[in-house]
Amino acid sequence: MSISPLSRRWLAASVVMATAVSLAACSSDDSSSDGPVELTFQSWVPNIDQVVDAFNEAHDDVHVTLETVTAGPDGGYATMQSAVQAGNAADVAQIGYDAIPDFLINDALEDITEYVEDDADLFTEWQWQTGVFGGSVYSIPQASGPLGQFYRADVFEELGIEYPETWDEFYEAAKTVRESGAYIAAFAFNQAPWMIGLAQQGGAQWFTPENDAWTVDINGADTLKVAEFWQKLVDEDLVKVEADMSSEWNADIQSGKVLTWISGSWADAILRGTAPDLAGSWAVGPVPQWNADENVSATWAGGSASAVLKGSKHPKEAAEFAVWMNSNPTSVNLLTEVGAGWPAIDDISEITALEDSEVFDFYGGQNIWDVFAESDKAVDTSWTWPPLSSTLFADLVDNVKASVDGGKPLVDAYNKTQEDMIAALEERGISVN
Repeated sequence: MSISPLSRRWLAASVVMATAVSLAACSSDDSSSDGPVELTFQSWVPNIDQVVDAFNEAHDDVHVTLETVTAGPDGGYATMQSAVQAGNAADVAQIGYDAIPDFLINDALEDITEYVEDDADLFTEWQWQTGVFGGSVYSIPQASGPLGQFYRADVFEELGIEYPETWDEFYEAAKTVRESGAYIAAFAFNQAPWMIGLAQQGGAQWFTPENDAWTVDINGADTLKVAEFWQKLVDEDLVKVEADMSSEWNADIQSGKVLTWISGSWADAILRGTAPDLAGSWAVGPVPQWNADENVSATWAGGSASAVLKGSKHPKEAAEFAVWMNSNPTSVNLLTEVGAGWPAIDDISEITALEDSEVFDFYGGQNIWDVFAESDKAVDTSWTWPPLSSTLFADLVDNVKASVDGGKPLVDAYNKTQEDMIAALEERGISVN
């Protein structure tokens, strides 16, 4: 199995990890002949119990019990890692691509290479490689969140707005929308993945392993370009400063006060649930480009994976469950239906959930998955997630909110986050260039 540039860079910088990552998987042969191997799976995805039930119905030798946990960044990851340290971790856990380095430096993941190395071809290469470090496999990709822009096609038409293919066109459209009394978008100061995705799509590369250390560039030119653009929108009252997915934001989406939402593919289910009375009014387009001749996309925090936690008594069966859950067409269809994200598998020809007419009807007959399929192909896969991503997320939100509340420039928030992350990495003994 080849090692991607991402994995090679990680391997070259492996000495920066504060805690050594074990490369030896634990023994899995302690199953009882009296019954199936019992596994525990932790996830926060709504209705993912349907996937677990489907696996259990299809297997007599392994039985999986689902444990619902708080979403990872909101406390689920802390719970998982505490259980690893206490020696009573679940067998399989859902973790974001962004969180895998965090788990690795805390020695919280099993190396499952020997069980899954022949399964790489089932998945898109960039998503598979999110779980490969130093040539070893630590997770199975589940789904990504390629970005797209949900927008009120009916209102755009009423206002005579052509779909904004560039950010300059987005700015001009924002002025027209504001004249009508609405806002083109919300400035979601509460969402680090949204802000990071915009920076990534703008060409930023925040963390790069170089010469046995990490180069941190949160406040680089590409990021500040994005920050200054949104600063202009905020200063001119062209976007509404509010937390997305809040009650206020829900009301604004329902009433037509906010007309677009740049988010991951999984946001379709949220939008349909939030504004069911607006069926037929919405459409989806690609994220506006910084240059008209480009096609660059990004993700909402990468996506989600299934990892075997350190200490599992059945790493082989746990790994096999993770592969089945994320590659079996029946399972992937269920995952897609419950809004888990864009499938990580390479062949989506059997994923009939992507042909759901109910979804298309909500978007005026548009097959929105064509947009996200193209977005997924255009993701800048050179982006590297760092250790301490949870610290990054919390810091960025705190600093941006402080800038917004205090009327200070957004660039100050990114400068402060740069300083904070360097300090946090060095405090953990991780070298920074």
